[in-house]
Amino acid sequence: MKIVALFPGQGSQSVGMGEDFYNSSQRAKEILQSAEDRLGLNLRDLMFKENDLLSKTEYTQPAILTVSMMAYELFKEAGADIEVTMGHSLGEFGAVCAAGGMESIDAIELVRHRGRLMQKACEGIDAGMMAVLGLDDETVEKICAEAAEEGLRVWAANYNSPGQIVLAGIKRDLEKMEPRLKEAGAKRSILLNMSVASHCPLLKSAQEPLAEYLERFLKEDFQKSVISNVTAMKYSTKREALELLDRQLIEPVLYKQSIAAAEGDCDIFIEFGGSVLRGLNRKITKKETVSITDMKSLENALSRIGA
Repeated sequence: MKIVALFPGQGSQSVGMGEDFYNSSQRAKEILQSAEDRLGLNLRDLMFKENDLLSKTEYTQPAILTVSMMAYELFKEAGADIEVTMGHSLGEFGAVCAAGGMESIDAIELVRHRGRLMQKACEGIDAGMMAVLGLDDETVEKICAEAAEEGLRVWAANYNSPGQIVLAGIKRDLEKMEPRLKEAGAKRSILLNMSVASHCPLLKSAQEPLAEYLERFLKEDFQKSVISNVTAMKYSTKREALELLDRQLIEPVLYKQSIAAAEGDCDIFIEFGGSVLRGLNRKITKKETVSITDMKSLENALSRIGA
């Protein structure tokens, strides 16, 4: 079967994530221990116990990516292979690892720095994000453009599925959008529990320092292709990744467009380390999506592809 690998972003974190992998697999233990040593963090407490840090960007990002890498490495250990790879936001770094463009331990360090840079860029400006349900892309884009002409700082940040777009910007400006969206026919507009505004120009100050880490950790050529969040097109070299992963900070995630682009390479989508993308895919594609979040779901995925 032709497999497209999917890697989730922020929002897929939960207490207990990765614990079953850790308790069941020596390889998973090694991945987590290496990540703890590199970061100087107790990831087991962060991921397995109730705490106030898991929702903070600089901790969320390495935790999610560590679990994704556990799931993917155990999948590979079983002899399975992929056709092409992609991720949602943070998940694109997992996709680059799966494509052979970066070592997973380097990516885990990189995304912790990325989280810190994003947080720093949003300090003192009360940034946030808002999910909008029930409107088409053109209507939301038109409302955002009109708001921008009035000086409001709001942008379309994630094109998640038909009828679901996430906006990013200044929270008070996002709140001013609610009556406009409702008047246009939105079913709901929900201010998300986030302290950063991802994939919009508010993160411009993070681009240059992130580029330094990308230059350090990316490999020259990848073994597989990655579908870019920014363009919904494939790339497979360091030169392309340097540009696209840097742009990803301030440009929207074209997730539903990327799924459409991947369908030709795909008999089945497999999501590593979360299940949020499986839910989005139900609204985008008729192709099956299987999520791997623990050993049982790993066995199910391997059985589904005949591995």
